Amino acid sequence: MTSYTAVPFRHGLLSISAAAVAWGVGGAVAALLMRTSGLGPVAVCCWRFGVAALCLALLPSRAPQGGRDRWAAVLTGLGLAVSQCAYFGSVHYAGLGLGTLITIGAGPVLTSLGGHRLLGERLTGRAAAAVALALGGLALLVAAPAAGPRPALGVALAVLAGAGQSGLTLWARGGGSARAGTGAFATGLLCLLPFAALQGALPSTGQPALTGGALLFLGTVPTLLAYRWYFSGLTVVPGTTASVLVLLEPATAAVIGVLFLGEPLTAGLVAGSALLLAAIAVLARA
Repeated sequence: MTSYTAVPFRHGLLSISAAAVAWGVGGAVAALLMRTSGLGPVAVCCWRFGVAALCLALLPSRAPQGGRDRWAAVLTGLGLAVSQCAYFGSVHYAGLGLGTLITIGAGPVLTSLGGHRLLGERLTGRAAAAVALALGGLALLVAAPAAGPRPALGVALAVLAGAGQSGLTLWARGGGSARAGTGAFATGLLCLLPFAALQGALPSTGQPALTGGALLFLGTVPTLLAYRWYFSGLTVVPGTTASVLVLLEPATAAVIGVLFLGEPLTAGLVAGSALLLAAIAVLARA
């Protein structure tokens, strides 16, 4: 069984938790952009990767990458492009709360099973209890009314996004060199740019300062910084633990959706969020 020293492990927990909260806020910002700027899901995701790649390109360059690192960057970028574009689509068509919850809801199951069978990670009783609590909370949350125009399409895209995110998690835990670097974000940008051009890559809004600020925030905090925090945390935190900590994202998104985006508040939403937080508390006591 793999052992972890206390300080790096706790630092990893905090890094993944911070990334999850940042993603939840980022989903809300993306939902607001799609409502007000005329940008679609692919275009928002394209801007997200473009801003992150530009910020990294302006930083002092490191030693040149080898061939293996380049391929790792390409694969990471492809995975991020698929999962994030599908996620923004799910938010657009099913609402922020439901789209985020289903996207992340697949994580504990797929990641725990994949980590157990592919990476030999032991599924402890505490981790299994956390997964069970998380799934119970998600079941209550998914039963809440959808706020988007096409819930079925949004749910399908959310499942695709969740599968993509789980794959990246397992690959990073298995030593796949998944990093949120310039190459990864540039790959995602190039993959999405043709589709964004067809959808409309430029915002049509009378508030350019607000739109520009939102795009800048989206490309830096929930993209550039959050993915670095996440992949850093995965070096010491097991995949199952990480997938449950990421449930902070839908809890954050649900709260923002109710408070600021006019999405409905139901008893299921409250109870489900409480179960998600209980799952995280179970892991925190490990």
